[in-house]
Amino acid sequence: MSDLRKSPLKQDRRGQLHDYGTALAWTPDGTQVALASAAGEIVLISLDGRPQQVLQEADGQSIDVLAISPDGQFLAAGGQAGTLLIWRLGESPEPISRLDNPRTWLDHLAWHPQRNELAMGLGSYVQVWDADAAEVVTTVMFESSSVLDLAWHPEGTHLAAGGHQGIKVWNCQDWDEDPEIHELPTVSVCLAWSANGEYLASGNMDRTLVVWAMGNPYPWQMQGFPGKVRDLAWSEFWLGEAPLLASSSREGIVIWHKHQNDDQGWNPQVLELHNARVNAIAFQPHTQVLASASEDGSICLWQDAVEVVQLLDGTESGFSALAWNPDGTALAALGDTGDWLLWQQRRPKTGFF
Repeated sequence: MSDLRKSPLKQDRRGQLHDYGTALAWTPDGTQVALASAAGEIVLISLDGRPQQVLQEADGQSIDVLAISPDGQFLAAGGQAGTLLIWRLGESPEPISRLDNPRTWLDHLAWHPQRNELAMGLGSYVQVWDADAAEVVTTVMFESSSVLDLAWHPEGTHLAAGGHQGIKVWNCQDWDEDPEIHELPTVSVCLAWSANGEYLASGNMDRTLVVWAMGNPYPWQMQGFPGKVRDLAWSEFWLGEAPLLASSSREGIVIWHKHQNDDQGWNPQVLELHNARVNAIAFQPHTQVLASASEDGSICLWQDAVEVVQLLDGTESGFSALAWNPDGTALAALGDTGDWLLWQQRRPKTGFF
């Protein structure tokens, strides 16, 4: 388990995009990160210090979402123009597909965890596209509103979509089967499956958080947030009854611990330090270290999701996004004015040399 007291993160590289940083995505091997901005540029940064690769120059149309396939072969991007762009990654990345979706702002993409199948929200529809075959697998309707988030079950057996009046969950073995519906009297803003696949969480517009256990239609509901629940993150490592669940609302973060007794629900622990809206939260892989990025221009690293052990800065404005690489040794963040920063964790030396 990572201990930031012994091996803190150190800033490794930094650079500048043309506008507000909107999205970032790591390759599965953790050696490269793709970055995008509201100006429409897309760049690829390597941890080994090689010059950045520009995949798309700024064109004035925002790129709002990036996603890299589980085998690291494909990079997908979408945004204001409604166009799905696909690059084949490698020594010399090359664009291979372009799917136009007129009058649609494409800002929700999610790769299947095991297959090169990409789910995308197209207004009130969800479409799944096979990158290997370059064809559409299925198109299903959300109906009640535009799709506001997408999340694959970790085992790839189900796909969840959230929006107005709740969540729909499709069985990926039979797309024609009616989806399971989780009704809500509000708008589901963000979705997250736990790493063990046992829980699905929804952060909502009405200042509530709802968690379902797999196979149980009756959820736990947590309320009392200062605003809508903007972001969710599950820990991959846990010691108790269930993984830790982190939620952010305005400048606050709450860590939820499941009680052994289901009737007791989830116990909250409030983390307070940021003095402006928290825009992103993420657990370091294989640990209970939580990173939180805020508009106050700071990133907090919370050891065991309890206490701050490191405070990162480096941008005069706020941070808009962050993500750990898959092995948890590097953290990338984007700033409101286009700054991008990379930190790496140096492992402590052992032995006599």
